[in-house]
Order: sequence, then structure tokens, then C-alpha cells
Amino acid sequence: NNPMLRDGITGDWIGTFIGHKGAVWQARLSGDAGVAATGSADFTAKVWDTHSGECLFTFQHNHIVRAVAFPTHVNPQTLATGGFEKRLRIFDLMQTGSTSSSPTSADGTSVLPTNAASYEIGAGMHGGPIKSIVWGPDRNILISACDDKMVRWWDIRSRTPIASYGLDGVVGSCELNTLTASNVYRDPVLSIAAGKSAYFFSGINPGQLIKQVKTPHEVASVALNAAERKFIVGGSADTWVRVYSFDEERELDLHKGHHGPIWSTSFSPNGKLYATGSEDGTIKLWKFCKEPYGLWR
Repeated sequence: NNPMLRDGITGDWIGTFIGHKGAVWQARLSGDAGVAATGSADFTAKVWDTHSGECLFTFQHNHIVRAVAFPTHVNPQTLATGGFEKRLRIFDLMQTGSTSSSPTSADGTSVLPTNAASYEIGAGMHGGPIKSIVWGPDRNILISACDDKMVRWWDIRSRTPIASYGLDGVVGSCELNTLTASNVYRDPVLSIAAGKSAYFFSGINPGQLIKQVKTPHEVASVALNAAERKFIVGGSADTWVRVYSFDEERELDLHKGHHGPIWSTSFSPNGKLYATGSEDGTIKLWKFCKEPYGLWR
């Protein structure tokens, strides 16, 4: 129930955010890491100050909040949420304020109602719980991945879809990978794990598929290191981490250690480490370079 902030190189504990009363399904940092957002099974999304640990906002929902996302720029002023309500909503953090008339949660912060300074995108168009939300480089475009096996790109100005793509399976993870190389991809790549495939879409051209890589295994998560032309996938059944060649689409390496499905994978900003988060209750850091780095020699 209590998300933690840790050092990205050593894994050392920095702090714990106290306040949720149910499992936390997703946590996101802002571009400058000044604030964090969490979505929980207690039907709330919270925004936190990462320096003090203070809960700044609590947004009440009518069902489990499965996904949260900030715009990619620093000092974000909006937050997108989605989940089992099957509603994609955007909250305005600048127009939302704590008032004396608002009920308070156990941690003392104001619990803001479901209609607090927010609006819905694509009302009634999601056919299942929203699994993931991604805000691309263009802050007017929002991406949602849903349990109806669809990925949708939205123009938040018109609140209408501008592209969609049907996947072969239920979405495991959906992340924007910004780790690029000038001679490979100058732009971010959207990586999606679904069924037994890893999908890679353009991060700036809505709906443009770069490639789909099919694997023999069910994949729960995927992360791309475009500079190394490799990607990693986490298994949902065999609990293993696999490294693949992006060009040759073949398995290069296999890492064991988890004892549950690996629902999250992510590279560090410099690409020398990647992290895996598992249902076994652990997060593991893996070295992705040949030279000594951090705690690894």
C-alpha cells in the first residue's frame, strides 16, 4: 500500500509515501522528479512532493485507479488517470485546491471529488479497464492502452481519437522509451507488451508501427534500449527476463532470479542499468554494460 522512492543506481531507500489504503497499481515521477503520482485500489490517485513526502492532492474515483501519467515537461500542471472506471480523465493541478469544505483522508489531505477540476477524454470509448497511460513529447497527444486489446492516441484539445491499433493480446506494459541514438532513432519509441509480442511504435507519429516482434513466450513487460539496438522482456508465466536483438529479433540472453510475473521493466536514463519489478515483491537492478558501474565491478 505504500510506494517507496529509491536511488536509481544503488537501490537504496530514500523515502516512503504513506496514505493509500489499498494496493498501489502504478507510480510515476514527473520529468524533474519533483512530484510523484500514484494510482491505487483504494479508488484514489494521489500526487506527492518527492522532497518532503507530503501528499499534495487526493483525487477520488469510483473504482480502482490503474494508471496515472504526467506530461513529460518539468513542473507538470496536469495529471491523467484511468482504470476500472473505463474513463480517461485529466485533472488540472493548478485549478484544483484544498478547501475547508473538502472531506479529509486519514493522512490529513483533502479528498477531492471525481469531478474536481477535471474532464474526460473519449467518453464511452474504452471497452475495458485502462491499463496504461502515456503522455508523448507532444503534450496535446495522450496514449491509452486498454484491456480491450486496443491502443488509442487522443488529441486532448478535441478530446477525440486520432489513431488506434488492435493488439494480439491483453496489454502487459506500455511505456515511452526516450533512450535513443542519433544514428538509430532520433525520436522516442513507444514499447508495448501484449500476448506473446513486443510492439514498437513511433513516439511522435500516432499509430505508426515500427515493428512487431513475436516471441515463443507470454510477455508481461518490455523496454527498449535503441542505442544498443536491444530490448528486454519480462515473462508472465516463466518469471524470466530475456534480452533480444531489435534487428535480428532473436533471444540473446536469459536472466533468472524472480519468482513471479515481471510486470514492469525499465532502462536507466543512460542505458547502463535496467530495473525489473515482479509480483514476487522485489525490484531487481541488472547491469547492461561491460564496464564497471555503480555497485557492479
